[in-house]
Amino acid sequence: MLNEYQKRLIELLLEKNHNISYSQAQNWVELLWDDFETTYAKAGEKYRGSEMTEKVVRQWINHYGEKLHEFSSNNPKYKHLLDQDLSKLH
Repeated sequence: MLNEYQKRLIELLLEKNHNISYSQAQNWVELLWDDFETTYAKAGEKYRGSEMTEKVVRQWINHYGEKLHEFSSNNPKYKHLLDQDLSKLH
């Protein structure tokens, strides 16, 4: 279930990258969100809330968002995120 933080991040990613669909942006935000929270927890850090996660994911999107489609096409682990129907681009 998406929260308001993630919805804002999806919109930001769609502004940055016109090569992906809404559902792909949602997948990316969820992946980045989960990756940060999992890595943070594995490092033994105290959970600092959704605000902290949003801040970090927002930074990643601002730095890498416009090129995420290039990253995934070169990495089989993420390729499924961008197998796209071109008619569904925003």
